[in-house]
Amino acid sequence: MGLVLGIESSCDETAAALVTTERQVLAQRIASQDEAHAPYGGVVPEIAARAHAERLAPMIDAVLKEAGVALHELDAIAATAGPGLIGGVMVGLVSAKALAMAADVPLMAINHLEGHALSPRLADPALTFPYALLLVSGGHCQILRVDGVGEYRRFATTIDDALGEAFDKTAKILGLGYPGGPAVERLALQGDPDAVRLPRPLVGSGEPHFSFSGLKSAVLRAYETQQHSNADLAASFQQAAIDCVNDRLTIALDAMGPVNALVVAGGVAANKAVRGALETLARARDLRFSAPPPELCTDNAAMIAWAGCERLPTGQNDPLDIAARPRWPLDPTAEPVRGAGVKG
Repeated sequence: MGLVLGIESSCDETAAALVTTERQVLAQRIASQDEAHAPYGGVVPEIAARAHAERLAPMIDAVLKEAGVALHELDAIAATAGPGLIGGVMVGLVSAKALAMAADVPLMAINHLEGHALSPRLADPALTFPYALLLVSGGHCQILRVDGVGEYRRFATTIDDALGEAFDKTAKILGLGYPGGPAVERLALQGDPDAVRLPRPLVGSGEPHFSFSGLKSAVLRAYETQQHSNADLAASFQQAAIDCVNDRLTIALDAMGPVNALVVAGGVAANKAVRGALETLARARDLRFSAPPPELCTDNAAMIAWAGCERLPTGQNDPLDIAARPRWPLDPTAEPVRGAGVKG
């Protein structure tokens, strides 16, 4: 049995976890920074980096003590090395380097997106490669074919905003505060998804890429007319987003060839309406549907540790001088997509 310590600090969650190659999460801790960033309506990089620096060492110590594991008993240390807010990423990666050196164990510099991409396999032992992955979070919106550890082919990405970002911006328009995604989902339960006519950007265009900036702008215009309740606007936005996702996935699935399952991961994967729509789509195409539990959807260290566990048998270790990366695409061979806001 292999044992990996995972460290995550790419945005505004400080996290550490101990995970085994047999899919046991022995201990994990996550410290949210929502309260610190709420007055600004979004994440402030300097505040986030400072909080990581203050919290990470005691958190790692607490996780090791909770599991009753000594540093020298680890088989590897895995840390997010990008993409993300570079100050926070550096805090986690430097800490991992120091611990790996002290314990004389391998360092694994994990792509944060790979953590999300492999996280469903931590909770779902029956999920096998290859599978189609919808990766949806505050910073990323992509469709990929996952053929194995380190084997990713991107079929679609966003040309402007990510879906999670659109949820957060909609929450800000409606005065729901930060983080916005869960607040929009709760409010949408009280509204009519057909009450407000909103656009479905790129639907019917025949291309698989995403665009949410126009939808976000339409929500703002509809809000300013004051002709609709906030609940109806939230429900209509959520339905428009789901329609866009279903359309993009249909095109991408037709292009990528046979897969074993349709998988969703990332922060937006915790949204029950989004999950329900994807499960329906998977069933219509005779595909298995898999999604990690909500606690593995948002940024967490268990998924980073699990990515390390997946890499253990392959011997994919990293040198101690590896650099942190603010940008790091899962598929570096993917063709460029138009749009100044392209992410990944």
